Amino acid sequence: MFVCLGNICRSPLAEGVFKKLIIERNLQNEIAVDSAGTSNWHVGDLPDPRTEEIASQHDVQLDHRGQQIHPEDLQTFDYIVAMDISNYNNIRALEGFGENGQGRLIMMRDFDELGKEKDVPDPYYGGANGFENVYKMLLRSCTNFLDHIVKEHNIM
Repeated sequence: MFVCLGNICRSPLAEGVFKKLIIERNLQNEIAVDSAGTSNWHVGDLPDPRTEEIASQHDVQLDHRGQQIHPEDLQTFDYIVAMDISNYNNIRALEGFGENGQGRLIMMRDFDELGKEKDVPDPYYGGANGFENVYKMLLRSCTNFLDHIVKEHNIM
């Protein structure tokens, strides 16, 4: 599960990019993916139009409506992938994290050779270039993350 603040920009784009990579490798029956926000501000909303535009430009399909992460998600998903340190800390503060989340909460850019230990910046208040830059970060990160999952779980 990919997680940002509102679940209308970064995390749904990461979900769409990751789904596209999974389909390209014919792994859609092996790996499930979703996204959520740490806030409830955009529950039920479609992705930001600028996110949809960038996704469309890169043939990434978005079929998501905003939702908030719940403690049960810590049990459902093998990995919880935070877009930035603020959301990482918000996820750690979820009830039940200690029993269910240790070792599975990671930062998205831990898989980005150009940005290890950095945040995926929130493009919401920026221009179109911000969304394109976030797409590039997510593509690099998601590609390497998928390689990691395939190797770690011996998925063919």
